[in-house]
Amino acid sequence: QVQLVESGGGLVDPGGSLRLSCAASTSIQDYLVIAWFRQAPGKEREAVSCFDGVDRTTYYADSVKGRFTVSGDSATNTIYLQMSSLKPEDTAVYYCAGFRGRFTRPSIWSSDSIYDYWGQGTQVTVSS
Repeated sequence: QVQLVESGGGLVDPGGSLRLSCAASTSIQDYLVIAWFRQAPGKEREAVSCFDGVDRTTYYADSVKGRFTVSGDSATNTIYLQMSSLKPEDTAVYYCAGFRGRFTRPSIWSSDSIYDYWGQGTQVTVSS
């Protein structure tokens, strides 16, 4: 069992930045893949980004490429999502999710059904 705890959400102006953290209860180098998902009111959950703890490969949704950066700290087993140039449409509850294993194909990273472990979520609101 892996526990994931998110933090760092809040209210930010459009164009601003925010950094989310996801602390894992186990080593991210132990075949642990951590993804970020978000869900806005009335919308389906969507994949945002992903970090492979073994080889540090990163993945991004087209909607956040160039604005968001995912990274990992193996010393603290924490995954970060640095969000910049935030837009009102980025407003959502952000969740981190964990999968222990290796992807059979890269595109599978965005499928929420493969993730076994989920955090409680943190609210991000982009508004002036």
